[in-house]
Amino acid sequence: MKVSKEQMAENRDRILEAAATLFRERGFDGIGVADLMKGAGLTHGGFYGHFDSKEDLMAQAATRAAGQSLAAWQRLAERHPGQERAAVGSAYLTTRHRDHPGHGCLLATLGADAARQGPTVRHAVTEGMRPLIDLLEQATPGRSKAARRRKALADYAGMVGALVLARVVDDAALSQEILDATRAALSLPESDA
Repeated sequence: MKVSKEQMAENRDRILEAAATLFRERGFDGIGVADLMKGAGLTHGGFYGHFDSKEDLMAQAATRAAGQSLAAWQRLAERHPGQERAAVGSAYLTTRHRDHPGHGCLLATLGADAARQGPTVRHAVTEGMRPLIDLLEQATPGRSKAARRRKALADYAGMVGALVLARVVDDAALSQEILDATRAALSLPESDA
């Protein structure tokens, strides 16, 4: 039975959504194509009708995940005019974000994995990261664009690193201490998220 163009597009979207979540939860190598397709509610046989390879899917899923982060950051910025940096940073450094990697920051879950991938995946991650840094830069006070950019890059690196460390440790108190210390070092208020 032939599938309509609309159904193909819907299936592709389901695959990308499942992959964006499952890759962040399990890593690029932590899940195979068959399980990804199952997670999307589809059969393994249809995969190559949508993607050239698993690497192609990884790159597109990375783009999707970064886009989801950007949309979330934009919503936070819109809700907190004049306090965009604080809103984004405080929401990022929460136990909720720490405890739900499948719906969180691509870099904090897949950064090390992406560094070991080919140029297609690395390029997708790089391009997905650029608008996040740009948003932070625009929200960062400072006299010069160069100073704001340096601060935005350092803030983002600190936030990603803190989230990675908070997830790695097996001590809940230390994990919270990492989040709290980073939030304080970045002069961010505690989040209500």
